[in-house]
Amino acid sequence: MKVEPLSSRLTRRFQALRQANRGGLITFITAGDPDFETSSQILAGLAAAGADVIELGMPFSDPMADGPAIQASSLRALKSGMTLRRLFKMIAKFRIDNNDTPLVLMGYYNPIYHYGDEAFVRDAKAAGVDGLIIVDLPPEEDQDLRQQAMAVGIDWIRLATPTSDDARLPTVVNGGSGFLYYVSVAGVTGTKTAAAMDIGAAVARLKRHTHLPIAVGFGISEPSQAAAVVRYADAAVVGSALIRKVAENLDPSGAAGTNCVSSVLSLVKDLAAGISTSAVHQQARG
Repeated sequence: MKVEPLSSRLTRRFQALRQANRGGLITFITAGDPDFETSSQILAGLAAAGADVIELGMPFSDPMADGPAIQASSLRALKSGMTLRRLFKMIAKFRIDNNDTPLVLMGYYNPIYHYGDEAFVRDAKAAGVDGLIIVDLPPEEDQDLRQQAMAVGIDWIRLATPTSDDARLPTVVNGGSGFLYYVSVAGVTGTKTAAAMDIGAAVARLKRHTHLPIAVGFGISEPSQAAAVVRYADAAVVGSALIRKVAENLDPSGAAGTNCVSSVLSLVKDLAAGISTSAVHQQARG
């Protein structure tokens, strides 16, 4: 039976954020980095630390849109034995204790192709996935997987960039659901930061094309930056900064140190606290 997007966890979460008059925090970690157990512990603690939506990266050997930090995290995860099947087990384990927090898978199409589109959508839905961001499938190429995902109630989240002009944006937003992910800088993840004024202008332009919530990512690593973003956008996305916390807490052999989980979750708490202080959020967003 088809589940309409209006009943999705993502829609309910963004409605709740709007009613609470605050911006959201979306956190990204790579599944299986640095190992299954440590990654599972981080995942389990994200919501309590302040994450409103969780993006879980699907490890891939050639993550071309990602910077050095996330590239390294994918390689660590693959080396530790992470696969899509193990990822679904991780999500199913997470859902035992958390049936409310939206969880989005983000990654590249190649692993899905090898898994099989139909089997991937089936197993993702069964595990408890709420949305998909497939960064190397443009709108012209995503119809088959998008329709299969949305038919079972998995939101299809599209990406817009600074180069997505007004002629291109209708194609980008048409067929998307959940939220629109705005990549605020040109280039790979974790290497640049956009100015708040630029983000404000970009979000205003995007909102002329869609009623979907706007989440802004790339280059956000500090609480003050996240707070500045949600003055204009519905949510801030933080990924590379959390991945770097993982890397900073590995021992010389590459294994997780004793403070790995707590260090990542501590940064999430700081980011969430920064966002909660953004008092002008509702006024600036309009």
